[in-house]
Amino acid sequence: MSEGTSVPIAKAKGRPMLQWVGKRPLREVRSFPAQLVERFASTAPAGAVSADVDWAGWPERFDRGGLLFHGDNKEVLAHLLANGFRGKVDLVYIDPPFDSGADYVRKVQLRGASGSVRLDGESHTLGEQIQYTDIWANDTYLQFMYERLLLIRELASAKSTIYLHCDVNRSYFLRQLLDEVFGPDSFVNEIVWQRISAHSDAHEFGHVHDTVFVYARDPANLTFNRQFTPYSAEYIKTYFNRDDGDGRGPYWTGDLTAPGPRPGLDYDLRGVRPPPGRVWFTLPEKMAALDADGRIFWPSSGGVPKLKRYLLEYPGIPLQSVWTDVASLAGLSASSGERLGFPTQKPEALLERIIRASSNPGDVVLDCFIGSGTTAAVAQKLGRRWIGADINKGAIQTTEKRLAAIIEEQVLASSSEQLAMESSEAPRPAQLGFSVLRVNDYDLQIQHNEAVNLAVEHLGADRTKTDSFFQGTLGRELLYIVGFNHPCSPLDLQAVAHELVQRPDEQRDVVVVALGRELACEPWLADYNRVRPINRIRLIELRTDPKYGKFFEHRPASARVRFEADGDAVRVTIDDFVSPSIVERLSAQEGVLTPQITDWRAMVDSVFIDAAYDGEVFNVAQADIPERRQDLVSGSYAVTRPAGSERPVAVRITDMLGEDVLVIEPR
Repeated sequence: MSEGTSVPIAKAKGRPMLQWVGKRPLREVRSFPAQLVERFASTAPAGAVSADVDWAGWPERFDRGGLLFHGDNKEVLAHLLANGFRGKVDLVYIDPPFDSGADYVRKVQLRGASGSVRLDGESHTLGEQIQYTDIWANDTYLQFMYERLLLIRELASAKSTIYLHCDVNRSYFLRQLLDEVFGPDSFVNEIVWQRISAHSDAHEFGHVHDTVFVYARDPANLTFNRQFTPYSAEYIKTYFNRDDGDGRGPYWTGDLTAPGPRPGLDYDLRGVRPPPGRVWFTLPEKMAALDADGRIFWPSSGGVPKLKRYLLEYPGIPLQSVWTDVASLAGLSASSGERLGFPTQKPEALLERIIRASSNPGDVVLDCFIGSGTTAAVAQKLGRRWIGADINKGAIQTTEKRLAAIIEEQVLASSSEQLAMESSEAPRPAQLGFSVLRVNDYDLQIQHNEAVNLAVEHLGADRTKTDSFFQGTLGRELLYIVGFNHPCSPLDLQAVAHELVQRPDEQRDVVVVALGRELACEPWLADYNRVRPINRIRLIELRTDPKYGKFFEHRPASARVRFEADGDAVRVTIDDFVSPSIVERLSAQEGVLTPQITDWRAMVDSVFIDAAYDGEVFNVAQADIPERRQDLVSGSYAVTRPAGSERPVAVRITDMLGEDVLVIEPR
């Protein structure tokens, strides 16, 4: 772990205050550094980016564009607080784990017209699989959410709104946490989103909705743009049932009078007087102008005239707190292009409604459980600035690819006459680039978590999801897995012994698993076990153990790439690509006996190219992201090296399981 700086956090002062075992106030957090690992910047014609965005308060250490963080979002939020974002986030939308017990597995599919074979990718979030499911005991779940809500409050601006998306499993607790952190007076709405039409269950009413709690940092100062839903065809037919054929469209007739008496409003209108006790609703000169404009309906049978109210003048029915008109991903057609294989992915229409309602172009939108990137995607399309974070590398890759494609579309659109015009429906982008940053070397933790999973599966052990130290059980023994980045040492064994001392009622023995061992481990174990009838410790070395040896060693994907330079012009050709992980999963998958992948491109999800790689930050100069699943990457690219640059061209190839291969031009 990197050393960090301390960031103070104010107390939660709301009432009532929820209590749980192990509740700890968050007085301060450690802020760890962030490493810039990738930059996507696209050139566009002048005027493509909105000139109205105020970047004056944007922290200088960050590029002026979207920010995508890979790491534990508690550490990401602390990093943002320590580096200039306190009080600068205008809208927060989070869709945290629901504690539903669901087994989220991402489904992936090979590319190409014949790539119909589907295979399981990593669990929905590799980090969630290990870290989040480990905390789903009720008390630790509450502490997890409590800490993150306190940090979000510190980042929220005075005009900000916070949307928390949840379901029935923990909604009652989360509402109380929000009251405690933000104060009950900050509550704005409880939105009910009907995400499916029906759910069959013989013993209860079907759960067909999610809940979205809405809180404001300052209810008197929040941003709110009223949203409307269109009138139904039946409503229009019933009420807007007149049309003069003058191009103004259908209209309904409304009252021209108001309660009287009121001075100056009781007069003759073409010889017609208002009904008894009523007066006309406006002055004679304004009424005459309406009449001259044809806005007054005169009944053919006489009687009191009416005001023509045209359908085009009405935006629809003001949106209420029950949303039944936004389809879930399952309700969208495959041609919509939204389905990305994430089981908790939310539809863009849902986020578009939230972002339009509670932010304005140029505002900063934060989602620290970014998942498939829907919040950032919609914010980018609507001209907002955005910050996203996720613990899962697969989520970062998916979001990165999604945003790169959107920005490329916006660049192309900016050169067309149709979209060059100002449009309130499609604001100009706030930025046409984004940065990917890693907080606190989180990749190392992800690699260890993945190794733990592989070891548990290899041993046939049972994973324990509520123990903060032991990873599971192997038969009747507790299981402890040493980090695979070093051989087991007496210090690792001493840590196990110390943990057992803290558990005086624990009677089970312990099996320690490692990839290798130091020679000093054997005498340590012999000495420790000599005087212990219980809590004995034994060690399994996965590479040499007679029963558990031949531990699966991950074989990384590889590629053969040619670089043909002619001055600053470089032709990049991918001749071959192999993903052993995909081949192995296909081989082991039921119904697929002999996988035949005749075109390596079927295994490739995307190709990114840096025209002058500096060895640290990958600056995307060209991206090949096929729009449809049946399309393949090109595999051949023309790249122009920056004039005078001696840096090599680099190619990053990502397979369908999210594994990266980086190939650098030999110089």
